[in-house]
Amino acid sequence: MDRLCLFVASGFGLGLVAPFAPGTFGSIPGVALAYFMSYMPAWLQIPACTALALAAIPVCGAAERILGIKDDGRITADEWMLFPIAVVGIPLPLLPWWSLLLFFCVVRAIDIIKPPPARGLQSIPGGRGIVVDDFVANLYSLAVNWLLYYFLFCR
Repeated sequence: MDRLCLFVASGFGLGLVAPFAPGTFGSIPGVALAYFMSYMPAWLQIPACTALALAAIPVCGAAERILGIKDDGRITADEWMLFPIAVVGIPLPLLPWWSLLLFFCVVRAIDIIKPPPARGLQSIPGGRGIVVDDFVANLYSLAVNWLLYYFLFCR
C-alpha cells in the first residue's frame, strides 16, 4: 500500500526519478488532467477541482509519513492534482498547443515564488500544509492565466 501511495503522490513516479526539479516533472500528469477536464463545463470543473484538492490531502500526508520528511520535494500530488485549478474555465482544446505550456510555466513560477499568504501556509502540519499552499498558488495562477487568455486570445 505504501508503494502505491508513493507512486500516486510522486506524480506516478515522475517526482521520484527526476534528476532535478521533481515538482516540475511531477506536475506533468496535472497538465493532461487539466486538458481533459477542460472539456467539462466550468460549473463541473470547480467541484472536480475541489474533490481533487481534498483527495490530495491524505495522499500527501501519507507520503510525508512514509518518506519521513516534511513536504518532501518528491511529493508532487499537490502539484499535479491541483494544476487543473489554474485553468478552470479556459477552453484549452480551442487554443494553440503552446498556450497550455504557457499556463504551466505560470503555475510553476507562482508555485516557486509562493506569494503571501501561500508561503506561510506551508507551516501547517501534514497533508493540509502540503496542499493548502499550492491551492492558494493555483488561485493566483488562475487569475494570471485568465488575464493571459483574455489578452492573447480574446482580443
